Amino acid sequence: QLQASGGGEVQAGGSLRLSCAASGRTFSRYAMGWFRQAPGKEREFVAAISWSAASTYYADSVKGRFTISRDNAKNTVYLQMNSLKPEDTAVYYCAARSLSGSYSTDVYDYDYWGQGTLVTVSS
Repeated sequence: QLQASGGGEVQAGGSLRLSCAASGRTFSRYAMGWFRQAPGKEREFVAAISWSAASTYYADSVKGRFTISRDNAKNTVYLQMNSLKPEDTAVYYCAARSLSGSYSTDVYDYDYWGQGTLVTVSS
């Protein structure tokens, strides 16, 4: 199971830190990703990290503003979001890729999903 938390409402330019805590199994060998879905839009890739944290990858829209990290000892993945914009408003989902430790931007490569946490950025 994956449990995402840390969402909320923030003004443009503000920051939030999302957390994704894993339970029930060890996710330390899995690649992890963050995706988001705005109302009326498809779920889109935000950021991903390999199992060892040696590799990270970001969508162009968040590059330089968001940072993904993980603490395998705590079975937790984080998404630090800075300089937030109204267009970042969405439900954010964390996901795990059990079949590979390498990151992917494809939503279909992830087989475990958290319940989502809402991020609202006001202008």
